[in-house]
Amino acid sequence: MKRTWKGISLFFLSVFWFGCAEVPITGRSQLNLVPDSLVNSMALEEYQSFLKENKVSTDPQKTAMVREVGKRIAGAVETYFRQQGLASQVSGFSWEFNLVENEEKNAWCMPGGKVVVYTGLLPITQDENGLAVVMSHEIAHAVARHGSERMSQGLLYQMGGMALSEAIQNHPAATQQLFMQSYGLGAQIGVLLPYSRLHEKEADRLGLIFMGMAGYNPQTAVDFWKRMAADKSASPPEFLSTHPSDQTRIQAIQEVLPEAMRYYYRATGQTPQTYQYPFGKP
Repeated sequence: MKRTWKGISLFFLSVFWFGCAEVPITGRSQLNLVPDSLVNSMALEEYQSFLKENKVSTDPQKTAMVREVGKRIAGAVETYFRQQGLASQVSGFSWEFNLVENEEKNAWCMPGGKVVVYTGLLPITQDENGLAVVMSHEIAHAVARHGSERMSQGLLYQMGGMALSEAIQNHPAATQQLFMQSYGLGAQIGVLLPYSRLHEKEADRLGLIFMGMAGYNPQTAVDFWKRMAADKSASPPEFLSTHPSDQTRIQAIQEVLPEAMRYYYRATGQTPQTYQYPFGKP
């Protein structure tokens, strides 16, 4: 019995040791047992199926805005990671940005950089800055590999630490279900399993930094969340439903604004002394 427990302990220790990764910028340790190449391939298949089953917007101005905001954020993230010697973190991303006709207030980013925004969100985002708040948040989930972290936990606890390739081969149905749950995919993409509060808080922080890198004002996130809180036409969007209340979120965002604003100053060539704060100094 002692040998058995010793073997189990060594197994889990080795899993955590070799599967330990670090979230960029925040430095948080996370479990990641799944290779990006496999996850990105699975995500691409689901993404293509989604586009076939849903209507992509034909509004040229709104579509152009979504793609412009997305390209600026993605470009800024790639530039930063390259400068920091971390280009491998996003080397497998093949970015795409689409606007889909849907009244839900929703958006998501799949592994590998496939981003979709629903038209129902645009009345609240209002402009490029508001859109950048949401898109940078979703991109942050993908860059931080939050879905892969959840899938790794599932492989460890539900399948005994089995490798993803082995799980696909020996348990294809269970693996597919685990994948859909981990990344919130399927017929109702983005709403099956919302991210945890830890992941939401981390994506908020990274999202503000990413939009600042792209030259979008992180302070507009506060205004965006006030509009979201004031919108009583529907329940909070599922992709953010595990996060604390809007007011709590706004408070948390205000606490990390000074950090995000430093990236914004750098991107726009401004300084705290020369910048005129339209929303109050953070």
